[in-house]
Amino acid sequence: MRATLEAAATQLGLELSPTQVDQLLAYLALLQKWNKVYNLTAVRDPAQMLSHHLIDSLSVIAPLQKHGAPARLMDVGAGGGLPGVVIAICCPGTDVSCVDAVAKKATFIQQVAAELKLPNLHGVHSRVEQLKTEAFGVITSRAFASLVDFTSLTRQHLAKGAVWMAMKGQHPADEITALPASVDVFHVEQLAVPGLDAQRCLIWMRPR
Repeated sequence: MRATLEAAATQLGLELSPTQVDQLLAYLALLQKWNKVYNLTAVRDPAQMLSHHLIDSLSVIAPLQKHGAPARLMDVGAGGGLPGVVIAICCPGTDVSCVDAVAKKATFIQQVAAELKLPNLHGVHSRVEQLKTEAFGVITSRAFASLVDFTSLTRQHLAKGAVWMAMKGQHPADEITALPASVDVFHVEQLAVPGLDAQRCLIWMRPR
């Protein structure tokens, strides 16, 4: 696992410290352990969890750092913490709130933060539209909702000059077309995920 993770990080142009690699592997172990009880992900095989979840989420780190890692980031519909936990580990200077409407998923994130000693990681149990208004520099999601729903439900949480970063599989042309004129898609970034034979892209958006 460690060798695969380290090789993938190198391929993605990331310089992870041994501590960060340890934390990512510890997170993976927690995901496996809690998944038996909490059903956090449909993927059960540890090697698949590594490629389909952990390395998949790692692929957004370099683009995020290139954009300028924000002081505060919100991961909406965070589920088991992907990509939020991975971002919190790899970008210790960014305060990450993982928001999920399912209480046990938010509790799992809190457990991860405690066990891995990540003071910059928070599990928040709420529907995003009912969350008290806070300002975030980047709002991200992975398999949360359509781009229209994602942007409309979270707009009130964007700080001044903030952006949305949506993780998608194939290029979501129909979803982009459906966006209102008030949302500007300023960049569509293709991602190559080591060990994953699937299309991935990042949709970068901001309010007009």
